[in-house]
Amino acid sequence: MSYETLEVARDARGVATVTLARPDVHNALNAAMMDELTDFARSVALGETRAVVLTGTGRSFCAGGDLGWMRAQFDAAPETRAAEGRRLAGMLQALNTMPVPLIGRVQGAAFGGGVGMACVCDVAVAVDTALFGLTETRLGLIPATIGPYVIARMGEGRARRVFMSSRRFDAAEARDLGVIARAVPAEELDAAVEAEVAPYLSCAPGAVAEAKALARSLGAVIDEEAIAATIDALTHRWEGEEAAEGVGAFFDKRKPRWAQ
Repeated sequence: MSYETLEVARDARGVATVTLARPDVHNALNAAMMDELTDFARSVALGETRAVVLTGTGRSFCAGGDLGWMRAQFDAAPETRAAEGRRLAGMLQALNTMPVPLIGRVQGAAFGGGVGMACVCDVAVAVDTALFGLTETRLGLIPATIGPYVIARMGEGRARRVFMSSRRFDAAEARDLGVIARAVPAEELDAAVEAEVAPYLSCAPGAVAEAKALARSLGAVIDEEAIAATIDALTHRWEGEEAAEGVGAFFDKRKPRWAQ
């Protein structure tokens, strides 16, 4: 299957590499990319695919939600805003529940939803020069639909160090927070990713799938009720004055009124 915003390659071992391919906008998540990631995740067949590597092309892994897509929500009908929030939440949950291991290859910066994408991975490895940040509050938004996955990965206490401040942090701190497992020089990234993939090729695929499902069931509960609450929180923010000001200021190349 061909995609507009993704590049998908499979090797003879059954390892699929999914590359976010919108480098001109730092692989920001627009509606098409969300739909294509959801479609890919739901198409993964146990046995045919042994592992999935998620990465990006260009300087950034993923800059989060496409601001043009976000801006369109300000003038949309409430039911449209809710549907778009569910589009994003559904993509994250589809990736989270794939029956195969998902390994993040973070080759560049990850902001907002990009951090969420790394947290959805079962394990992520990053270049040691990568920058990270949950940057939504700077725009008058909140890290809503990614929130359950970020909190599950970091834990509430550690998450609160970066969840609300929009502060950027480096790969070493991302490792300390649990977002990534390792930070390595760029020339070692592929070897580090392979070191995460290789053990699964000696494991029973069905056992891996059931172990992953069990781990999810024993960890933080991310069910339909929790997901619906994040969608409501996101759409509420889209309806507010702060989001319109923050995103508008970005496009106007000025500081929002609260910035000092």
